[in-house]
Amino acid sequence: MKKYRLINYCSIALMTISCLFLSFSGQAQKADRWIRINQLGYQPDGPKTAIWCSKQDEIVTAFYVTEVSSGATVFKGNAGPALGAYGPFAQTYRLNFSRFTRPGKYTIRAGDAVSPEFTIGKDVYKGAADFCLRYMRQQRSGFNPFLKDSCHTHDGYTMYGPMPDSTHIDVSGGWHDASDYLQYATTSANAAWHLLAAYRDFPEVFGDEHTANGLAGKNNRADVLDEAKWGLDWLLKMHPREDWLFNQLGDDRDHAGMRIPKEDSFYGKGYERPVYFATGEPQGLLKYKNRATGVASTAGKFASAFALGYETMEEDAAYKNKLRERALSAYLLGIQKPGVCQTAPGRSPYFYEEDNWTDDMELAAASIGFMQRVESGAPDAGKLQEAVQYAKIEKLTPWLGGDTARHYQWYPFINAGHYELAKQLEGKPRKELTDYYKQGIEKVWQKAKGNAFYRGIPFIWCSNNLTTSFAIQCYWYRMLTGDTKYLELEQANFDWLFGCNPWGTSMVYGLPSWGDTPADPHSAFTHLKQYPIDGGLVDGPVYGNIYKNLIGITLHEPDEYAPFQSSLVVYHDDYGDYSTNEPTMDGTASLIYLLAAKEQHRKAVPKEGNTQPGKKKVKLRGYSGLNKEIAASTAPLRKAAPPSTGKERAVKPYQAITRGDTSKRQLALVFTGDEFGDGGSTIAATLQQEGIKASFFLTGRFYREPAFGAAIRQLKKDGHYLGAHSDQHLLYCDWKDRDSLLVTRQQFDTDLRNNYAIMKAFGISAAAAGYFLPPYEWYNDSIVSWTKQQGFQLISYTPGTISHADYTTPDQKNYRSSDAILRSIYSFGEKSPNAFNGFILLLHIGTAPQRTDKLYNRLPELIRYLKGAGYEMVRIDKLLSSI
Repeated sequence: MKKYRLINYCSIALMTISCLFLSFSGQAQKADRWIRINQLGYQPDGPKTAIWCSKQDEIVTAFYVTEVSSGATVFKGNAGPALGAYGPFAQTYRLNFSRFTRPGKYTIRAGDAVSPEFTIGKDVYKGAADFCLRYMRQQRSGFNPFLKDSCHTHDGYTMYGPMPDSTHIDVSGGWHDASDYLQYATTSANAAWHLLAAYRDFPEVFGDEHTANGLAGKNNRADVLDEAKWGLDWLLKMHPREDWLFNQLGDDRDHAGMRIPKEDSFYGKGYERPVYFATGEPQGLLKYKNRATGVASTAGKFASAFALGYETMEEDAAYKNKLRERALSAYLLGIQKPGVCQTAPGRSPYFYEEDNWTDDMELAAASIGFMQRVESGAPDAGKLQEAVQYAKIEKLTPWLGGDTARHYQWYPFINAGHYELAKQLEGKPRKELTDYYKQGIEKVWQKAKGNAFYRGIPFIWCSNNLTTSFAIQCYWYRMLTGDTKYLELEQANFDWLFGCNPWGTSMVYGLPSWGDTPADPHSAFTHLKQYPIDGGLVDGPVYGNIYKNLIGITLHEPDEYAPFQSSLVVYHDDYGDYSTNEPTMDGTASLIYLLAAKEQHRKAVPKEGNTQPGKKKVKLRGYSGLNKEIAASTAPLRKAAPPSTGKERAVKPYQAITRGDTSKRQLALVFTGDEFGDGGSTIAATLQQEGIKASFFLTGRFYREPAFGAAIRQLKKDGHYLGAHSDQHLLYCDWKDRDSLLVTRQQFDTDLRNNYAIMKAFGISAAAAGYFLPPYEWYNDSIVSWTKQQGFQLISYTPGTISHADYTTPDQKNYRSSDAILRSIYSFGEKSPNAFNGFILLLHIGTAPQRTDKLYNRLPELIRYLKGAGYEMVRIDKLLSSI
């Protein structure tokens, strides 16, 4: 019988009382047929697929989606082609219901099989990334906030270093690697990088519910940054001098038995543990040794984590300078000692057998190149060129498309360097990098497309880590190129982690709280004390032949998944199986990035008056006052301004441009877009019919949305202006206190850069889109200045009408009908014969479904009025050409 737990899981928004009593045995059905689903749920506009599987070779032609509350069948789908045997099953089908988008709770029926309940909703992944941070906090060494106690405070004594063996050095802190208490620099640096990248790319996802030491409370910093800093602080201890680099703390003497972490006294020197210096040569104090050939694989990981920490962390200058210095010194050590720095074994033959290193140095060079840009305003071209050369050495991560590999042989399991480098390049070099990603994805797809689970990942040790990383690679490729060819493959790998697999179980402890998730993992926390290890991603299934040949595995309870084991692959929820059911810290950190990406995909728009959690407010000297540092940094821009013609509207240096030349009977129709694009084709057709050009400022999320791609390409083909509206539609400053920033300079720069990066996929260069319209049309003098320093000009709409209220819905207090909006425009036009001279009239390219009164359907009426009044409608760049 499966072991269930009731877990406090308030952070997942869609949990309901009914979920706690949900049976995962399904409704009455034959015991040899099942339907597997993603237990976390599906987003309305995303791919949605369930897997029908049977022990019998039979035919399924149709399936039905049933609404739980009413019992009504709301969707019928074609089961598609039979995809044959897989693992324990004789027949399988993919049940694709992506066309069904209505939010709610449902089940799927096909033949005699009925799925568990699942949710379709915009916020199905809300809180999941923060939930997994629980496991990271529980893995802390030094002070452990879960235990509210300290451990391993005496670490450690040096081995293999330039100092005498057994010299004490302070390396306490960091994270335990898995359910053992070893600590590896390579996995810790990779984990820290993923946490930092998650915050950099998706800052709105993370909350502030814990202090820096991991205890409950708030400290005006997102919890994910607190966790990343815990890792960075330890890494700084492991690289204490520019010529010292340590690789590992402890060894497999740790595996003597299960215990709650405390002080370990079995390493031969009191409570200290050995810390291994990175020599670049084979190491191992006991029976076994590794095959190390250099230092670069570890040094590169250090350098990239430190560089990203410099870019992302909001810390004092001394700390950031230390990160910068150590990023450069670690990178130099990698250059001086190229090769792999594997972890050191001891009594057993198992260790992290990393055999690649140029991917780590590529990421380091790309990260340092951008770090220099953050510091000086210009990228380090030399470092970017070095990164390009490293990229050419390992174009594809070697495990992609393979059937097997040694333990951690190709690590990290994703080449993040390609992504970080491609974002900084244009043209052919950028395309070469995205093609590397595509080639790797295609290799996996060729193996995956023949089975119902779209499984092309080898079932080696830590296969879930590979699955997570591969889904991220698909995501990064899609973000860089706009190509959605592999979107369903990407989603299939995500679904696999949360129950769309042969065993029908999530691979994350306690996520979701109402689901079938690991209950008896290989962990002393659960086995000895019944402590929940919330959020931990377990290793995942392995080939049957790997499982049979591992040392020391014994199942301690009857296998509840016995019907789903096969000679191909096995998975056991049993603490005796360390190969499939042990959680890992680095795999969980990668999953946090993936979950953040999934949640950010449809992040709710903040209501007026709200601020983002976890963001430190930065007080300026006043909205109208100038910060001296900002003034100095933008002085060259002001000096370079063209001489006045006497006709243009005067613009103060730290205000956005909100109007063009008031001496000309010209105005600009400007459309913004983020979440909704339902009016795209209608607007494009109207503008084409009327023979006028307009301007469109769209977020990165809009540009990436596959459903909007055709409209974007049509607008570009028709010659309209396409610009940026921020990548993630961030709220830059407080609604009530405009001087209070809600984003840092680094967050602003990264977000804007990502917006322009995805625009390149549509052939829109930054040079051709120099005007930037801020999200919510809300900004202060810092935002104007930062925009200028990026090389762009901030603009906004001309006040006077309520045209921008066309997004409001009937349930909102500020709702305005299309009639009311048009009346405000016509009324404004009557105030003066030249009322709309130089006017920037703002509307939206799409609105929420709740608003059925779409203003864009009345665009012909508005255009005829403006034409009748003698106004010419032009692109924004033409309107502002003399400003």
